[in-house]
Amino acid sequence: MLKRALLATFAVVGLSLTGLSAHAEQYTQVGDYQIHYSAVSTRFLTPETAQAYNLQRSAGLGLVNVSVRETQEDGSTRPVNASVQGSVGDLAGNRESISFRTVHEDDAIYHLATFTLRDDESMRFELDVKYDRNAEPEPVNFTQRFYIER
Repeated sequence: MLKRALLATFAVVGLSLTGLSAHAEQYTQVGDYQIHYSAVSTRFLTPETAQAYNLQRSAGLGLVNVSVRETQEDGSTRPVNASVQGSVGDLAGNRESISFRTVHEDDAIYHLATFTLRDDESMRFELDVKYDRNAEPEPVNFTQRFYIER
């Protein structure tokens, strides 16, 4: 139930932030692996979802969600445990390390981290996602602008 709430929250927020459904689901394909990622203001989380995942809802706080799925021979995907490290910063190069924690729930695995939002400023996310212990981490980089409601 909570997994669906978190997925629904990210889907709705992705749609409302971009206005285009194509951007609601952001991922990078690497071989048989899909690295899904999104970043939202924690204010968009419902109080129940925030409480369930021990997240603070705040106008000045953002949340990054990363999950990795492996494509199976039948076309379905399965969650894969990964380690995620990274940072977020402005385009001028000021960076803040972000610390991810892993959440296992039913048939899903999430890697969550919070960060400080910068109002009306493009923020650059630089992540290293290691989903295969025998391979180097995959870099996942994206830029997103946030607006803080006051």
